[in-house]
Amino acid sequence: MEVFILFIAIVLGFILLNTIRVIKQYERGVVLTFGRFWGIKSPGLRLLIPGVQTMVRIDLRTVVMDVPSQDVILRDNVSARVNAVLYFRVVDPEKAYLQVQNYYEATNQLAQTTLRSVLGQHELDDVLSERDKLNADIQKILDVQTDAWGIKVGIVEIKHIDIDESMIRAIAKQAEAERERRAKVIHAEGELQASAKLAEAANVLSGSQGGITLRYLQTLNSISEENATTIVFPIDLIERFATAISSVKGN
Repeated sequence: MEVFILFIAIVLGFILLNTIRVIKQYERGVVLTFGRFWGIKSPGLRLLIPGVQTMVRIDLRTVVMDVPSQDVILRDNVSARVNAVLYFRVVDPEKAYLQVQNYYEATNQLAQTTLRSVLGQHELDDVLSERDKLNADIQKILDVQTDAWGIKVGIVEIKHIDIDESMIRAIAKQAEAERERRAKVIHAEGELQASAKLAEAANVLSGSQGGITLRYLQTLNSISEENATTIVFPIDLIERFATAISSVKGN
């Protein structure tokens, strides 16, 4: 009798274990009845029919996936090694379980091929300077392709772009040449503005003999402060001084 009671207790315990399921807040339960989709169970204490129904838990939290480093040949035939990080989550548990065997592995493989495909269409300068645009392009492609699996790809970030040392030196030389070019352009623009101002000043002074004389006297004052031993006076200035002195004596 005791053995029978123990047997009944074990059977009841087994039935309860296969009947009661606790689904956490961030999970959903995909329930199959005789292998056929029955429905989605929400969080809480849920009951199943033993031997008839089975349930698979699907995690709805955001998954952080490291995309392994990929060897990429860029459009300008530069070889690079690129890796990225991907953020995605399940938005449709039914599709995530029924439409793909392993949604995590499938998303990982798709991310690798998409990363190589998108970067291979761009040159090295674009990859280095337009990373935000490339991230958005990869995210858009992945989001469209994983929609059939009930996956929502939120963020894609390219982390590292590794290139050969020779290419790094070439980029450094290119950056240095670009800085020198900008410096020369800025210097030329400054010379152009200065010459324009000098031409404007010359036009103003040419219309006033008194102005020219005053400017020359200012220059003489500057020369005298530098302890110069030789001062050159233009002939027209001497003639104006002589005329002014003669007029004073005549008065």
